[in-house]
Amino acid sequence: MKFVVSSATLLNHLQAISRVINSKNTLPILDCFLLNLKNNTLSLTAADSETRLETLVEVSNTEGEGSLAINAKNLLDPLRELPDQPLTFDINDETLEVFIYYHNGKYNFVGLKGDEYPEPKVLKESALKLTMDAETLFSGINRTVFATADDELRPVMNGIYFDISADDLTFVASDGHKLVRVTTTEAKGEGRSSFILPKKPANLLKSLLPKETGAVEITFDENNAYIAMSSYKMVCRFVEGRYPNYNSVIPQNNPNTLTLDRLALLNALKRVAVFSNPASSLVKLQLSEDKIVVSAQDIDFLTAAEEMIPCHYEGNVMNIGFKAAFLIDILNNIPSSDVRVELSDPSRAGLILPVEKEENEEMLTLLMPMMLND
Repeated sequence: MKFVVSSATLLNHLQAISRVINSKNTLPILDCFLLNLKNNTLSLTAADSETRLETLVEVSNTEGEGSLAINAKNLLDPLRELPDQPLTFDINDETLEVFIYYHNGKYNFVGLKGDEYPEPKVLKESALKLTMDAETLFSGINRTVFATADDELRPVMNGIYFDISADDLTFVASDGHKLVRVTTTEAKGEGRSSFILPKKPANLLKSLLPKETGAVEITFDENNAYIAMSSYKMVCRFVEGRYPNYNSVIPQNNPNTLTLDRLALLNALKRVAVFSNPASSLVKLQLSEDKIVVSAQDIDFLTAAEEMIPCHYEGNVMNIGFKAAFLIDILNNIPSSDVRVELSDPSRAGLILPVEKEENEEMLTLLMPMMLND
C-alpha cells in the first residue's frame, strides 16, 4: 500500500496518542503504533494493556489498503527533526518493509503484522451513555485529577470517581488527606450510575480536551468505557472496586469562617513553606479577627518564617496546622480570586471553597489538618 501525508499533521497526531505507550510493555507489539489505511483515511492507534487511543488523518494519492504496526520510535524520532513537507509511505504488503520518502532523502525499516495488535474490548449490551460538552468534561477532570492518590493498597483512590444522577454529574478525587468534589448540572445521566476513571486516561483527556469542540460521548458498562471526541476515540478500563462514601467525610456546621484573597494566601504559603521541616512540610495558620498569620519553622536547622495576611474572620481565635504542599495544590486549582475557609476545630478537616462560583458548577475542597506541637 502507498499514501502521501503531511509530516506536521502526522507528527501532531502521533505525539498526542504516543502518551499512551508505556516505557516497558509486556507485549512487544504495544511499543508500536497501529496504522490502518482505508480509502483516503489513515487511522492511527496507540495502546497499553488497559487504555487505547485512536485518531484519523486525511491522506492523499493512496494505493491499496491494509494495516501494519510500526515501532513508535522509528516513526516519531525522525519526524520531530523534519520540517513540514509531504511524506510518501511505500509499504510492501508481503515483507512489511516500509520506505518513507521525503524532500531530499528516505529511510526504511520493517513493520509488524497489524492483525497481531490487540483488539479493543467489546461493551456489554447493557452499556449506558453519558454526553457532555468537551469543556465540561475538561473542567471536571482538570479540577480534580491533582487530588488522586498513588496508592497500591487502595487502587480505587487512584482515579476520578464519576457519580452520575438524572440531575447532575459529580467528579470526586481524594488521596485520604485532601478531597475535591465538583458537581455540574451541565451533564446528567439516564439514572444513577458511577465509575472510576483511572489517572492515566484522565491525564490523557486533560491534554486532549482543550483542543476539542462540541460534545463528548461516553458509552460505558461495569468495566470499560468508549469515549468519543471529535478528533480522538479512547477505550479505557475502569478501576474496579467500590468508592468510599465521600459525602460522609465532609464536616457539616463549621462555625469558624475565613474569607481572603486566594493569591495572597498562596504566595505567602510558597514563601513560608521554604522554612518548614522538609519531612512534614507543616505550616501553622493563626486565625484572629482581621488577620491570619502563616508561619513555619524547622527546629533542626534553626530556620523560621512568618507572614501576616489581612482577612475577614468570624469565629474563635484558633491555631491550625496543614501540610503546605497540599494546601498549595488546592489553592492552585481553585478558579476564584477569593476563597472561603470553613473550620470547626483544629483536629477536624477544613473546607476551602471558591467565593465566586462558576455557572452551573459547585466546587468543594477538603483538607485534613496536621497536629501542632504547641
